[in-house]
Amino acid sequence: MTPATGPLAGLVVADFSRVLAGPYATMMLGDMGADVIKIERPGTGDDTRSWGPPYDPAGTATYFNSVNRNKTSRFIDLQSESGVGEAREIVSRADIVIENFRAGTMDRLGLGYSAVSQSNPGLIYCSISGFGTGGGAALPGYDLVVQAVGGLMSVTGPDVSTPTKVGVAMVDIVTGLHALSGILAALHHRSQTGQGQQVHTSLMASVLSALSNQSAAYLGAGVVPVPMGNKHPSLVPYEVFETADRPLALAVGNDRQFSALTDVLGISELVVDERFSSNSARVENRDQLVELLNTALQTRTADEWYRELMACNVPAGPVNSIEEAFAFAESLGLEPRVQVPGSATDAVRNPLDFSATPVNYRLPPPQAE
Repeated sequence: MTPATGPLAGLVVADFSRVLAGPYATMMLGDMGADVIKIERPGTGDDTRSWGPPYDPAGTATYFNSVNRNKTSRFIDLQSESGVGEAREIVSRADIVIENFRAGTMDRLGLGYSAVSQSNPGLIYCSISGFGTGGGAALPGYDLVVQAVGGLMSVTGPDVSTPTKVGVAMVDIVTGLHALSGILAALHHRSQTGQGQQVHTSLMASVLSALSNQSAAYLGAGVVPVPMGNKHPSLVPYEVFETADRPLALAVGNDRQFSALTDVLGISELVVDERFSSNSARVENRDQLVELLNTALQTRTADEWYRELMACNVPAGPVNSIEEAFAFAESLGLEPRVQVPGSATDAVRNPLDFSATPVNYRLPPPQAE
């Protein structure tokens, strides 16, 4: 096995989480060198072990593989006294605990923060819930449901009659990143004081935060956003256009970029047209401008426009499939694939680069019991 290196080498993580948000956070910790011990239910293991197809050539669900490298598994029955004792031993030497059981479950097992921090005061204890520890404590948290009740689906999709989820479990991923940032902040606090603490985040709080400018529109201006398809509520042109062969995304964020866009398209007279002379005017006259741009863009292919527009620093790009996205990243030298020793397939590389303490890939996703 490749020795653990990275900025978190030497730290021990007791990972009681399952499915996606918690396992995504602990995989990041593992990539950065932490020793992650994944506690799974005997017999079935993490729910995502059965979330297939697709399966890799070894017969493991690729969903499980996506968030569980750089971990070892211990299959422990937390309903038995001996199992709880085994879990307590792991927690007693851990630097970090992460769990996403329903509120109160770990306390009932004697594994809650108040109990385990007595003997391990430096412990960072991260809990992830669906809807917090108050009135929503008993509610199960699944990404699709939180996208619905959290407002994300109300601003996603072509129109108000077609609420649409994001194509991946984005709330889980964002929540995992929030959990990770909280854990790292608590580690910094511990390095200064020697004291651990409890960190909590929820899917519901995370989605409201991730709604960002849409949440701010409601809180700051009383505007309740609606779905606009690929359009942007505050920028034009900032959407997807048809070309001679396939869709092209344009993200024009200022007047200079708009001027360069019209030059490339051969319609530079639009810059002095009062309907389009500023972003506010372009938002007001969105439909007229979009029609003009569509007419011009349909004369050439998406790749041809992409090359010309990016050469003039106009943000643009064809709508790629995931296969095309990997090929594009490879063409840029980003090396999006990594080989994990013992794994049946390549994995997606960790997006972080460290100049002194790089991440490493030393363990494949743990096998089923």
